[in-house]
Amino acid sequence: MAGPVSPLAPAAFPALPEIAGVRFASVAAGVRYANRTDVMLAELAEGSAVVGVFTRSSTRSAPVRDCEAKIGAQTSRAAFLVNSGNSNAFTGQAGERSVAEICAAVAQATGIDAARVFTSSTGVIGEPLPHERIVAKLGELNAALEPLGIEGAARAIMTTDTFPKGATETVEIDGKSVKIAGIAKGSGMIAPDMATMLVYIFTDAKHDQPALQALLREITDRTFNCITVDSDTSTSDTLLMAATGASGVDATGNADFAAGLERVMLDLAHQVVRDGEGATKFVEIRVSGAASDADARKVAMATANSPLVKTAIAGEDPNWGRVVMAVGKSGAEADRDRLSIRFGEILVAENGWVSRSYSEEKAAAYMKGQEIVIDINLGLGTGKAVAWTCDLTHRYIDINADYRS
Repeated sequence: MAGPVSPLAPAAFPALPEIAGVRFASVAAGVRYANRTDVMLAELAEGSAVVGVFTRSSTRSAPVRDCEAKIGAQTSRAAFLVNSGNSNAFTGQAGERSVAEICAAVAQATGIDAARVFTSSTGVIGEPLPHERIVAKLGELNAALEPLGIEGAARAIMTTDTFPKGATETVEIDGKSVKIAGIAKGSGMIAPDMATMLVYIFTDAKHDQPALQALLREITDRTFNCITVDSDTSTSDTLLMAATGASGVDATGNADFAAGLERVMLDLAHQVVRDGEGATKFVEIRVSGAASDADARKVAMATANSPLVKTAIAGEDPNWGRVVMAVGKSGAEADRDRLSIRFGEILVAENGWVSRSYSEEKAAAYMKGQEIVIDINLGLGTGKAVAWTCDLTHRYIDINADYRS
């Protein structure tokens, strides 16, 4: 745990429902720290479709590469095995051997084909994974599997997180209920491509695997790929989703199901930002009036990733000049005399200069809140985008300076 719980954390871990066709277990294996729950196992019933989205890092980890190779259209029993404390990234052939041995051991313990065992690892980069510690606990994990163990699983995957993250939705399809539940970890090294975190989502709906894969990727671009804490993309980003089909309800192509899934994913994405290392402010960057959606995204992310913008927010300083700077450096088309900037409802700048109605006193008061909205209108077209980030405080330095000690 990274010190005190984030001031932006939800009041409590949500009551996640049982998802028929999934069982969970978690255990302390001593991967890096003694007496810390650090491994979780999720067992998926026969007929489960598995889809995933992964980091685009050129130095992505051995578990990520293994999962990428295994994602396919088959539906059968499957398992997710996740450890924290060690990312098994940049570990060469030793990392690949660790993945192979873990998958083989999961297969032996559960009877699930090793080709349907998906592993993830998060933690320190460049140190060999002591996979034998994980293997030694697989019998215990398999024996402890139970349908309501998802909160323990959420805690097992935490690294510098200060709280476990969960979200759920229930969707009605043809008069029948379909449940969706997800957990995530993420606090630092958070930036798009695909947002630097681990996420596991489960539904009892039946869903065509290729269609679900396309849907997951599409929603990821509007959720996890729109958040940033520090602009650093991880080697280990993994989003895995399983549709068990146990409800008997086919959600393929259903708009309500897609909307429910997006709400779960956006909720988890926002929780990751709210747990940004050292965060005290949750910040939404809204961009409109761009020449294109792509240009709007450039402006949103340039603003969200700017250390100068983020430190001004931490200091509760309405330094709108830093937003002007971020727009200018973004690479998007911009015109000084068409640009307008708002902090919340406060018009800060317009027509190439500070607004005549601008009040520094009101803006400073607004910046003291925990929820900050920065609205940027480029005045050029219909392109729009949104990004979510947090402030940058000295606590971020403290956490990362001491991360390996």
